Amino acid sequence: MREEFEKLAAVGKIRSQDVGPLVELSSNGFCMHRSWGFGRVTTVDAVLGRLTIDFPGKSAHSMDMEFAAQALHPISKNHILARKATDLNGLRQLAALNHLDLIQVVLESFGGKATQDQIQQVLVPDVIADDYRKWWDVARREMKKDGHYIIPTKKTDPITRQTQQVPLQHSLLQSVRDAKGLKARLKAVHELNKAAGDLDDQGAVATETLQLLNQEISTHVRTQPSLALEAIFSRDELHKASGVPAAGPETDARAVWALHPSLGDLLAEMPLPKQRQALESYRAHVEDWHLGILGILNKISSRLCGDCVQYLVSTGHLNELKEVIGRLVNQHQAEGELLIWLTKERSSDMFADILGPEVLRAILTAIERDSFNEKKSSRVRDHLVADISLIHDLTESADIDVVKDLTRALQLSPSFDGMDKRSLLGRIVKSHPSVQSLISGEARQDNSLTVSWDSLQRRQKEYETLVRQKVPENSKEIAIARSYGDLRENHEYKAAKEMQKILLRRKAELESDLNRARGTDFAGVINAAVGIGTKVHVTDATGTSEIFTVLGAWDSDPDKGVISYLTPVAQALLGHKVGEQVELNQGEKPRKIRIELIEVVNPNVANGQPAPVTVSA
Repeated sequence: MREEFEKLAAVGKIRSQDVGPLVELSSNGFCMHRSWGFGRVTTVDAVLGRLTIDFPGKSAHSMDMEFAAQALHPISKNHILARKATDLNGLRQLAALNHLDLIQVVLESFGGKATQDQIQQVLVPDVIADDYRKWWDVARREMKKDGHYIIPTKKTDPITRQTQQVPLQHSLLQSVRDAKGLKARLKAVHELNKAAGDLDDQGAVATETLQLLNQEISTHVRTQPSLALEAIFSRDELHKASGVPAAGPETDARAVWALHPSLGDLLAEMPLPKQRQALESYRAHVEDWHLGILGILNKISSRLCGDCVQYLVSTGHLNELKEVIGRLVNQHQAEGELLIWLTKERSSDMFADILGPEVLRAILTAIERDSFNEKKSSRVRDHLVADISLIHDLTESADIDVVKDLTRALQLSPSFDGMDKRSLLGRIVKSHPSVQSLISGEARQDNSLTVSWDSLQRRQKEYETLVRQKVPENSKEIAIARSYGDLRENHEYKAAKEMQKILLRRKAELESDLNRARGTDFAGVINAAVGIGTKVHVTDATGTSEIFTVLGAWDSDPDKGVISYLTPVAQALLGHKVGEQVELNQGEKPRKIRIELIEVVNPNVANGQPAPVTVSA
C-alpha cells in the first residue's frame, strides 16, 4: 500500500508525512483513538481516500485518510488489545499456562512498562474472568523468581523487564540493605518473608537480614515502640521461615511492654494485621491486659474493636465489657467507631440490654461532636443513614416520650439536612406513627379516647411494667438462650424471640392508646341526653327493663351493665333523650327500646363501680 499512498501524496490528496502512519494502519490493521478507544481497520479505499474502522459501539465508521493519519495511533498485531480481538482464546490459554509470557505481552504493548492497575484493566474480565487476585499473586511470585522483572513496592510505579537476570535472593537482600529507615526495611523484609521458600541460600539471606533488624530494633524500642514491635514480629517470622536461630540475646516484645506505652496510640500507628498480633502480644506479656483493652475501646477502629471484644468475651470479661460500654453510651461519651461496632452486633443479642434508644441518642451526639470538630467525614453519620433498620431496632421497645425526644433532637440537629433528615424522620414515623403530628406540625383529626382515671392508671401501670420489667427480662432471656448454642435446635431461644414479638406488639398498642387517652372523672355531666358518664334505664316492647351505665373507652363490666361508649349499644344511645325510642342491632333482628330515665354517674368513681345520682326526668 505504500506505493498507492505515495501516489496520493504526489498528487496532493494526502500529505507526505501521512504516508508512514497510513502504511502502518493498513498493514497492522489496528489502531487507538483518544476518545473511541481500540479500533480495527476493515477497509482501505485509496480511490476515495477513506478508511473504514470498527470501534466499540461505532461499527463501520468511515474516516478521511488525512484525518485518520492524524487522529489514529497505529498499534501492532501483537498488541494485547489486537490479540484480544483476534485470539482471545489463545490469551486465555496463555494466562492459564504461562503467566510470564502474558505479562511480557502486556509490558511490550505499553512500551516496555506497565503499572499493576494497567495490567489488571487490560486483562480483566476478558482474559481472566475469575479470581484475578489469586492469578496475580502467582504471576508476581514467578516474576520475582525469574529475576528479569523489577517490581516496585508502590503499586503506582510501573513494572519493567531488564535484560540481565538478577537472582531472587540477591534482589531481595539488596532491597533490605538499601532500605532507608526501619519502616522501609520492614517492607523489604515482608517481601523477603513471602519469598523465603524460593531462595537458593535462605540461611545466608536470613542471617544478614536478622542482624540488620536487631540493630534497629534496639534503637527504636524507646523512641518508636510501635515500629519496634512490628520489627520484632517480622524478625520472629523470619526466624521461623528460615530456621535460622538467634545468634545471641535479642530484644523481644517484653521490652516494649515493660516501658508501658499507650496501647491505643501504639495500635493506631500499626497496620491492621500487626494490630492483631500486638493484641496477642499484649495479652501474653501484661498482667492486667483486660483493663488496658477496656480502656482503649473508645479510641480504636470498629474492626479492631471487634477483635478486642472477642478477646474479652472469650476470657470471661463480658460483664466488665458491658459495664464500660453501657457507661459510655449513657453518658453520651461513646465515639463513632465504638457505636458502629456496637450497632453491627445487634443481631447477636449479646448486648441486647444495652442496644436501645440511648444508643441512638449517643449516635446523634457523636455525629454532632464530629461536626463541631470539623471532621471531613463522619463514618457514624453515614452508618446511621445507610442502615435502614437501625432506628427501628434501637427504638422499638422505647417509651413513646423517649421516641418523641429523639425525634425533636433529630429535627433540630444541624448535622442532617435535605433528603437524609427526611429519610431518618420517615423511619421513625414508620416505627412509631404517633409521632407524625410532631414532625408535620399539621392538625390531625381528633381520635382521642375518653377514659376514666381508674382505667387510665391501670393501663399506665401495665405499660410501665412492660417497658421496665418484662421487655428487659425478655432481652436477658434471649441472650441467655443464645449462649446455649445452635439456634436451629434451640427451643428456649425461639420461645424467647416469639415472646419478644408479643411484648413489643402489646407495647405498641399501649403507646398508641395512651397517646390518645384523655382521663376524666365524669364531673359536669348533665342528664339532658345520654352521654358518657350517664346511667340509662330502658324498656322494650315486652316491658322488660334494662340498665346501661355508659363510661370510658376502657370501662367494661357486662355483668353490672357497665359498657364503653365505643360499643355499638352505647353509640346507638348517645345523644337520645328520655321518652325517645332507639333501635339496637343485637342478635339477628333489630330491637326497639324506649329510654325511661337518665341518671348522672357519681364523679367519685371507685374501682369501676359507679354510684349513680338520681335526677328527675
